[in-house]
This record gives sequence, structure tokens and C-alpha cells, in this order.
Amino acid sequence: MKLALKIDVDTYRGTRQGVPRLVELLRKHGAGATFLFSLGPDHTGRAIKRAFRRGFIGKAARTSVLSHYGLATLLYGTLLPGPDIGRRCAGVMRAVRDAGFEVGVHAWDHVKWQDGLGGADAEWTERQMRLARGRFEEIFGESARAHGAAGWQMNVHALRLTQRLGFDYCSDTRGSCPFIPVWRAEIVACPQLPTTLPTLDELIGVNGVTKKNVAEHVLDLTRECPAAGHVYTLHAELEGGKLAPVFEAMLSGWKSQGYELVPLRALAEALDLKSLPRNEIAIGPVAGRSGSLALQGREYLS
Repeated sequence: MKLALKIDVDTYRGTRQGVPRLVELLRKHGAGATFLFSLGPDHTGRAIKRAFRRGFIGKAARTSVLSHYGLATLLYGTLLPGPDIGRRCAGVMRAVRDAGFEVGVHAWDHVKWQDGLGGADAEWTERQMRLARGRFEEIFGESARAHGAAGWQMNVHALRLTQRLGFDYCSDTRGSCPFIPVWRAEIVACPQLPTTLPTLDELIGVNGVTKKNVAEHVLDLTRECPAAGHVYTLHAELEGGKLAPVFEAMLSGWKSQGYELVPLRALAEALDLKSLPRNEIAIGPVAGRSGSLALQGREYLS
């Protein structure tokens, strides 16, 4: 029984403060994980444009965005200049790698990707991915092998680039099991390891779930383990911040349930690529999250 921990690092604050705290917590519990870094400017403040999206205001209110991200972060890219995360936090990122954790690419500019990808062309998409890939190589001295898109946002150009840029596997989608992605009958030869479980910010404040009982709720969802294992996505700004006690309770609970807590690579290396299902990429909603995401759609039968 394997459960992969995928850590999305969205912001400068999350990198500086949340990441070291998560490293300490994971080492305490003997857990592996994959850290996916935002590598360019922190423009979190520009996410204010999402206020016009259906469900965004409600989600921001129930998840206490200000308390988790801090006022300065919410002004980056608007009233305050956005700090360059990769330049200012390269040492933190290398320390994660040196502590034995897998590292990969989340985005260049997290907000720009999450809010702009839907209508982006091939040139725009490639520029963003190459900027992130180049900065990763500057920091770590090697190419990134894993990619996990900001906000689970993908288009056909980004999918093609996961193959062209040489990623071994990606976790850009939400779904139920590993698969080979298909976009309108075009097969992309880079396997997806989708997030299989809801995130804390999707659960808290909905259907009676609170900070006090959310760990128990997630553990109820993991009592049964799918054959290929689970993927849980956490955020450095949440589980590495005020929700750290909740995450620690989950770590203890998963170990009691018999899970081995591993990086994404441990799931990927166990795959038989020839037997993986081919699934269409669907774009649709996920409960508790505003906007549309890249989803594991129906199985493609050629």
C-alpha cells in the first residue's frame, strides 16, 4: 500500500517558511514526498481577478486565505513587487533535494499559469514551461523529471511539452489511477499520476468538515487503497503552516492504516507502461474548488 505525497509550493512565503517545516515533519515520520516548486516571480496578488469566478469568494472566505498566505503575499504583483522565488530561495530548494526528497517543476509564475493557460497558444505555453525548466536546471544542475501543473491547469500544448521536454511522468490532473493521457485522439507518451484525494482547502468548511475533523475525514477516504496507490496533494502554505498539526495527524493515521508514504517516483517506477489505460483529458469542476481543472476522463479505445 503506497500513498504518494505531492507538495505544491506556490509562493515565496511557502518556500521560505512552509517547505523547511514540512521537511522536518516528513523526516520525523520517515515519509517520502515530491516537492514541486514555483520557480519564477510570486504574483499571488494578481489572483484577485478570480473574484469574478463562480465560487471563488466563498472558497477564499471559508479557507481563511489571509491567515494562511499573509498580507504581503496577497499584495505581491500589485501593490508590492513580486519576489523572484527561484533566485531568492535556491538554497532552500537545494536543501530539500539534499535531504533526500524528490524535486520537480510546478510553474514559472503560478498565478500567470493558473489564470492564463486556458486561452493560451503554443508559444505562450512553451515559454512558461521553458522558463521553469531552465531555472530548475540553474538551481539543481540537472533537468527536471517530474511536472505538476499549477492549479491542475493543462492544455494540449502543455501536454505535448511534457513529452517533448523529457519529463518521466507528470501529476497535472485529478483522477483515480495512473494513465496515458489522450487529447482528442492524440496520445501523449508521458504518464499521468493524478491526484486521487481531495485537498484540505476543498474540504474545510463544506458539509460539516472543519479543521478539527478534516484529518479524520481524509483518513476515512483512505481506508481502502487502490491497486496503484493514492496521490495526495498538499500545499506548503497550508500543511506547512497553520494546518501542520492536521497534516501530522494524517501522517500518523496513514502509517496506522499500513501505508508506505512515498514520492511520486515510487509510484511511477512500479508502473507497467504497456498496461496503463489511455484516458481522454476532460476539463471540468472539482467539488470545493472554483473554476475547471484537467481531469482523467473516459477511457480511450482506439
